[in-house]
Amino acid sequence: MTVVAAGAIALLDDVGRDEARRRAIEELVKPEYQQESLLERFYRMFREFLDSLLDSTPGGVPGGVLALLVVLLIVAALVVLVVWRARKATGARRAAAEGLFGPKARTAGEHRAEAERLAGESRWAEAVQERLRAIARDLEDRAIVAPQPGRTADELAVTAGRELPSLAPALAAAARLFDDVTYGQAPGTAEGYRSMSDLDADVRAARPAAAGVS
Repeated sequence: MTVVAAGAIALLDDVGRDEARRRAIEELVKPEYQQESLLERFYRMFREFLDSLLDSTPGGVPGGVLALLVVLLIVAALVVLVVWRARKATGARRAAAEGLFGPKARTAGEHRAEAERLAGESRWAEAVQERLRAIARDLEDRAIVAPQPGRTADELAVTAGRELPSLAPALAAAARLFDDVTYGQAPGTAEGYRSMSDLDADVRAARPAAAGVS
């Protein structure tokens, strides 16, 4: 009798599993699941996860205060991630709109002095930006490159590299470093600033190729 009962229970368990599997498959092949985006799918899975936590114990408090804190931390982390990405995108758009020289017009000497001040405060990313601006303004003042509103660091490197071919690789590297700290949110380093300062000195001592031929 016991064997028969056990066999019946096992049969019912198998039927239950098969039925649950069948229903799950039918649910997943519904059109709304096939058409949902990755973001919608993530939101649905997260919502189902929260629902399972809330339903796991009576009273709607899953596992006590600790589980509730975990849920709140997850939500807070998602909010911080969204805000950080939005600020990063806004900063990149603002920097691109301002161009190479930024919002304030300065002389080469003023850019250079500001770069040194920022370097003294270990604000390396901003110091790198100001040093390349000093290089760009110096090149314009000496008529090695023509002034061009909205010029990017890459465009400066290409134009100046044609006039100063021996410094073309260093100019290209400086433009990449400027882009990294300006648009890529790289922190900047003391080594990067030193390389930019060395390039500044080399540019100030260099003569355009056309002048050398003459």
